[in-house]
Amino acid sequence: MVKLIQKWWRYLTASLTGKFNERADPKVQLEQAITEAQDQHRRLVEQAANVIANQKQAELRLNRSMEDLEKLNGLARQAVTMADTATKQGNAAKAVEYAQSAEAFANRLIAVERDVESLKTLSLQSAQAADQAKAAVQQNSTVLQRKLSERQKLLSQLDQAKMQEQVNSAMASLSQSVGQDAPTFDEVQQKIEARYAKALGMSELSGASVENRMLEVEQAQMSVEAQARLDTIREQLGIAPVGETPAVEPGPAAEASGADGGSPPQT
Repeated sequence: MVKLIQKWWRYLTASLTGKFNERADPKVQLEQAITEAQDQHRRLVEQAANVIANQKQAELRLNRSMEDLEKLNGLARQAVTMADTATKQGNAAKAVEYAQSAEAFANRLIAVERDVESLKTLSLQSAQAADQAKAAVQQNSTVLQRKLSERQKLLSQLDQAKMQEQVNSAMASLSQSVGQDAPTFDEVQQKIEARYAKALGMSELSGASVENRMLEVEQAQMSVEAQARLDTIREQLGIAPVGETPAVEPGPAAEASGADGGSPPQT
């Protein structure tokens, strides 16, 4: 029963996720992915900073321990020297005191030496971890920069896809019915072409009828009568009829030529 519920829950989750991805805006999802990548890079940088800080602290502790080690080594040597000098001088009490001080310095020196060895190991490990952290940050930064540079390309492709989808939808609507009461573009085109062809056919039939020929004869007769009336009016006004060239009276030069016995002008 528990396994069945788990399977049903996984199926329901996958189904809801699929429906959400289908309806979600890719542009918003892209921005969410970029934001998540930036947040992940920021967290990685913070972790790397902590690792590097630990490495720096280990180096500081090692350097301080090395200084203590050198100081204690000098103090132990000084105590041993003073104890030896007191012994040679016959001052047993001072020799014992200096010897005890030298032993205390030696014990502290041993402890510091152990601490230095531990800090060396820790510092080495911290340095390796810091190098790995730096490399991880650099690699993730490169990946993030690549994603940021590809974001504009993806947004451009998304806009082109949306435009192409609208074009495809518009082209499909020209050949597919919008609804039960809306005709397709092809149907309307066929209807208009059929009506236009019918009108041309009726026009040809009308032009070939007897009434149309009689009308042409009447119009020709009216045109002849109108031209005759215009010719009469031109004659009354002394205007030459249309198409005739008016006679030119001879000028003074022509009369002088005739008086000299020349041949008359040819007409």
